[in-house]
Amino acid sequence: MTTTNSFQDRLQAAAASLHIGLDEAKGAALLKYLEQLQRWNKTYNLTALRDPDKMLVQHVFDSLAILPEVEQELYKNTVKEPLIVDVGSGAGLPGVVLAIMHPEWRVRCVDAVEKKMAFVRQAAGVLGLGNLKAMHGRIETLPPFEADLVVSRAFASLLDFATLAGHHVASAGHLLAMKGQKPDDEIEALHSNTEWRVERLAPLSVPELDARRCLIWMSREGTP
Repeated sequence: MTTTNSFQDRLQAAAASLHIGLDEAKGAALLKYLEQLQRWNKTYNLTALRDPDKMLVQHVFDSLAILPEVEQELYKNTVKEPLIVDVGSGAGLPGVVLAIMHPEWRVRCVDAVEKKMAFVRQAAGVLGLGNLKAMHGRIETLPPFEADLVVSRAFASLLDFATLAGHHVASAGHLLAMKGQKPDDEIEALHSNTEWRVERLAPLSVPELDARRCLIWMSREGTP
């Protein structure tokens, strides 16, 4: 119980530092997801992290940290029920976290590893997330989603991300890559070989994580 209470306090503090509204139900759902991930990970090796403390910071907080940027972009374009595709989702990160925080968002987690998508399906059921779907397959072989946002967290280089997943983005939509330090070589390769351009880079501050992170927003050349 002490650990649970500690995690609750840290989660609330993280949300406050990110200026995110976190009610009791959403906080409980995030911790329930973390509990399920720990349980499944013992058998199915869904993530290299084993320590619950590190999972909280490097998975849950890391995913929460992108929320203000994503909200700002979607609300700017007045998208009421956006379709978000999480590519190379693994255990559902950041997709499950986004689905918990915004039940009105339609979230699709895609990964080539079936056991990881089986976990996401199970988590969606346990958490009652009707807006979350898990899809097993290689992103480049699936029919176009026409998504408002396609996001990746350590999925591939920017060039590979755009090449493999770009066709899933609606005409006015974006690719969003979660990265460490600014990847200058990747940006140059992206601009030289695709129609995609880096629209902007946003610094990303993850609570309790002392590491440089950034979000890279990409749109097609010529998109308003």
